Parts: sequence; structure tokens; C-alpha cells
Amino acid sequence: MKINVNGEERDLGAVDGGTPLLWVLRDQLNLTGTKYGCGRAQCGACTVHVNGEAVRSCSLAVRDAAGKQIVTIEAVSGRIADAVRAAWQRLDVAQCGYCQSGQIMTAIKLLASNRKPTDAAIDAAMDGSICRCGAYIRIRKAIHQAARALA
Repeated sequence: MKINVNGEERDLGAVDGGTPLLWVLRDQLNLTGTKYGCGRAQCGACTVHVNGEAVRSCSLAVRDAAGKQIVTIEAVSGRIADAVRAAWQRLDVAQCGYCQSGQIMTAIKLLASNRKPTDAAIDAAMDGSICRCGAYIRIRKAIHQAARALA
């Protein structure tokens, strides 16, 4: 089986097609920026982009990712990604940092579709991306700051 990850076709050998994409990314491809949080697609720590959509990789079978463009936190790039990362750093958003790759991937997807999100739009888009440290206010501020930088 082969999948396209971060712009590169990767041969997975005889991997079981039912294996969650998360484990292939972390264990086979050594892309450990995508985190395991709950394994039930409820916390957002494992969020990656699949064909431009924010997807929880713990609940996507690798066979269902075949033929799609997968982007992880290690390779996400472009003007929106740069603005989000810069805002995250300026506002010192991360506390423990464990959830932040999923938070950032979700925020990038939000700003790709909505360049002027309201607090309500941010809350709705980020719903399900859990931060145990409670950095939600800083996350929202960083998204607003990134949106301003993109304007």
C-alpha cells in the first residue's frame, strides 16, 4: 500500500489497511508531530489535513487515506500556516504543547475558509480540539491575530 504524505509517495509495504493513519504516521513514517490523545476522534490532537480538510487521523483507516494528499504538522506550509505559527509564538499560546499540532492544523483550515472569523466561528471550528491546559483564550486571540496578519 502507498500513501502520499507531505508531498511524497510513501510505500507502506504490507500494512493492514484498517490500521489508523495516526499509527502509520507515527510508527512507520516517524512523523511524531501528530499526537495520540484519545483514539476516538474527540480531542483533536491527531488532526492532519487530508485533501485540504482537517481530519482526525486516529479514526481514518490508512486504506481510506490512499490516493489522497495528507499533510502533517511537519510539512504544513504557506501564508496561512506561517501567520498561524507566528501568532502562536508571539502570544505564547502553548503551555504543555501536547495538543498544539492539532490546534494549529485546525486553525489553519479555519482561516483557509474564513479570513475574518468571529469568536463564535472560532469556537465552532475549534470545538472538539481539547486543550487540557485551558489555553482556549490564547488560542482564540492567536487565530484573530493570524487573521489580521493575513488581511
